[in-house]
Amino acid sequence: MKPRNLAILLTAGLALAAAGCGGSGNTPGAGSSPAGPAAADAPVTISVGCQPPKSNPKERAQWDADVAAFQKLHPNITIESKDAFPCIVPETFQAKLAGGEMEDLFYVYYTDVRKIIASGQAADITPYASTLTTLKDMRPDVISVFKEGEKLYGVPRTNYGTGLVYNRKLFTQAGLDPDAPPKTWAEVQAAAKKIAALGPGYVGYGEYSAGNTGGWHFTSSLYGRGGDMVTPDGKKAAFNSPEGKAVLENLKQMRWTDDSMGTKQLLRWEDLMRMMGSGRLGMMIGAPDVVQAVNNDFKGKFEDYGVTSLPEATYSLSGGDGYMFNPKATPEQIKAGLLWLEYRFLTPGQGQFDYERAKNDGLPVGLPATDLYGATAPGQKINELRTQFATVPVDHFKPYVDGTANVQFKLEPPKAQEIYAILDTAMSAVLTRQDANIDQLLSDAEKKVDTMLARSS
Repeated sequence: MKPRNLAILLTAGLALAAAGCGGSGNTPGAGSSPAGPAAADAPVTISVGCQPPKSNPKERAQWDADVAAFQKLHPNITIESKDAFPCIVPETFQAKLAGGEMEDLFYVYYTDVRKIIASGQAADITPYASTLTTLKDMRPDVISVFKEGEKLYGVPRTNYGTGLVYNRKLFTQAGLDPDAPPKTWAEVQAAAKKIAALGPGYVGYGEYSAGNTGGWHFTSSLYGRGGDMVTPDGKKAAFNSPEGKAVLENLKQMRWTDDSMGTKQLLRWEDLMRMMGSGRLGMMIGAPDVVQAVNNDFKGKFEDYGVTSLPEATYSLSGGDGYMFNPKATPEQIKAGLLWLEYRFLTPGQGQFDYERAKNDGLPVGLPATDLYGATAPGQKINELRTQFATVPVDHFKPYVDGTANVQFKLEPPKAQEIYAILDTAMSAVLTRQDANIDQLLSDAEKKVDTMLARSS
């Protein structure tokens, strides 16, 4: 989905693409750990997608340096990096998959994984999973994205969960404690009223309702309240529920009774980002990478913002990306590819977790944007390094880290884009019509989603 894709690109700091295919080899290139010697000297070549593009020179240089260092450790393995912009083009991704044109090791979004596995377009890498020394420490809810039963078909690279992004500066101006952000929706509502009372142009709480973003945030709020978008079999809508009704009733209260959401509605992704960057928006749903986007692209400052967990949540809408293997890849290529993934993306202190290098290269360090390991040893080490080399105020994100420690990630529903488009109508109606009938809106959306899911099954 578009907002999720944007979030992932911002979190990773990349704008990449998958292109090309190929690679050859005949003997295992796997060692016992990413830092160990190769098991054999016979050459193996793997093509790998999602190299940072030339337009992102710092991260591309880091990738290239990691390739060189990895190949020095494993002289029998050659990595052919493939880049383009962006990593995935939805209009061509499925065609490339079906045509067998993907790299040996290709980049995927979480929401594409189920379909790829079902269509047989990725290799079963279960026999080689022992190559990954970090696999045992991964969050079960994260690695499960790439599993079908007991079989493993890929490896995560990043993941994100949604929380509540807030303007610490406005909290202070409104007499609120920025170190004690809201933990309940009632506290969100009260804080929004105080921020809106600062004067004309101040918005306490912002929400999307157009371009499929309204349905996206409805899902995030619903999950946080313990609800479901679809039934377990994916064949029926499940959001016409007390939890779904609570989402819309809360928004209706803040919009029309409290007048804390401003009069401008039908907002899309960039609208709330721009409002947050201007210093006039108090709170919005978002992952920690929102702060990076606001700082980099919308004239905000890292020190002005904080992130906490979604109020009252035990589940959080999750997204992310990772890698899967071309079904034509040989066992030797799969082993070599797993070694590369662990070296580049899964090991504390190196690759994407080399925060000292990132700091020296002038990249932001300190955002809790990727949590693959939870409270396990690798996760603790990554957090220690992130704090040690931080260039942004880590304490501003501590409420998010602490609050999401026991929150489970939950993926987007099947046919997410189509469902989000339908629920945009309900979100926009509540935010633009004071007399909107919430029961009727949810009932109408339920019927449309049921029909759409029936057609696609």
